[in-house]
Amino acid sequence: MFKTSAQRTMDMTEGPLAGKVLLFSLPIMLSGILQLLFNAADTIVVGRFVGNEALAAVGSVGSLNNMIISLFIGLSVGVNVLVARFTGSRDDVHVAQTVHTAVVLAVVGGVLLSAVGFTAARPLLELMGSPADVIGLAELYVRIIFLGMPVQMLYNFCAAVLRAVGDTKRPLYFLTIAGVVNVVLNLIFVILLHLSVAGVALATIISQAVSAVLVVRSLMAMDGPTRLHPRRLRIHRDMLAQIIRIGLPAGIQSSVFSLSNVVIQSSVNSFGSIVIAGNAAAMNVGNFVYQAMNTFQQAITCFAGQNIGARKPSRVLASMKVCLLWALLFGVTLGLLSCVFGRQLLGLYSSDAQVVAAGLERIYIVCGPYFLCGVMDVMTGVLRGVGYSLLPMIVSLLGACAFRVLWVMTIFRAVPTMQCLMASYPVSWALTFCVLCVIFALLWKRLRRGFTPEELARN
Repeated sequence: MFKTSAQRTMDMTEGPLAGKVLLFSLPIMLSGILQLLFNAADTIVVGRFVGNEALAAVGSVGSLNNMIISLFIGLSVGVNVLVARFTGSRDDVHVAQTVHTAVVLAVVGGVLLSAVGFTAARPLLELMGSPADVIGLAELYVRIIFLGMPVQMLYNFCAAVLRAVGDTKRPLYFLTIAGVVNVVLNLIFVILLHLSVAGVALATIISQAVSAVLVVRSLMAMDGPTRLHPRRLRIHRDMLAQIIRIGLPAGIQSSVFSLSNVVIQSSVNSFGSIVIAGNAAAMNVGNFVYQAMNTFQQAITCFAGQNIGARKPSRVLASMKVCLLWALLFGVTLGLLSCVFGRQLLGLYSSDAQVVAAGLERIYIVCGPYFLCGVMDVMTGVLRGVGYSLLPMIVSLLGACAFRVLWVMTIFRAVPTMQCLMASYPVSWALTFCVLCVIFALLWKRLRRGFTPEELARN
């Protein structure tokens, strides 16, 4: 029997929180982990069947890609918060307007990103100091990936709508189907057709198109205000303004985070292709830890959004505590496991002992204390969920991004080792988390007095 839209959604304003948060979060976590597994398959296929240069090319451009696309991905956070808030306040008209505005924004933003990424790929890679034996393959990979930006944006914005109303299972199903397509095409394009990094990129954008089609079809088949009607697609200016107000700071924060990672990647590039390859493999391992924790940032954003819409500030606080606990538990457990089994995990990506040794340096220093990043993200998520997006953006940019750049320019310059470079991550997470906790403590006074999200934003 098919489930109705009401059966697929979740009321986050009532009922026990610990189990509900986990029930909401696990499909998102599995979606992210599956996506990472399929991305890891890209890296493994390239590293095993093409070579270290191709592995370095694919692995070294992640920060660059993220820097360019993060601005629009951040706007999907605004969509998520608004749909959750209007769902909590039972405002069907504004839910529908937000959904249709989001779809148009996704397509337009994707087209713009395709143009920017395709044109700026080579200059940005040169600015990053990509080695001569890597830059040609990296440029080809980046340009093909950015041709698929419209479908990637469409999936992210539509999935944000589903998650805002508590439907986290269907995005999991869609990513599973798309991931299988990705792996099969990888094997065909790289191993059989010898297309190298171009094959990996083509497989990625085709699989993203599959997931985008599936999520759009699901919205078109839904009941209620989240249903997508193609004839109603247009930009509602007031909804666009609110999406931008909430999502733009999140996008700027993610972009500048990625910019700081580009600065660090540029420093990694100075150590040569072996270290670049090891760092790329270690980043893939660490991404699994991060994805598990980041699930609870997405959860608290939705739970805070629905409960602030329903005028239940005490439930916002309770949801935050539950999400912090889950993020800490998953971060500590998975971080330790990645350190214990780091050599075996890195061995999946490369059989080169030097590459594995280089990757272990990053795993020990970054993955071990990764829980700090998890709890930092939860604090950012709860502030965004209640519509208070600008100040946490500023704090995160100063505490994490600017701090890392300053670290590279001063401490790393004095001690130019990979260990010193990687240490900038846990130190920046700890500092930012502490400041965000102080901000929430000050904001809590306003929440208890029953301020609306608009009043919070003004004050």
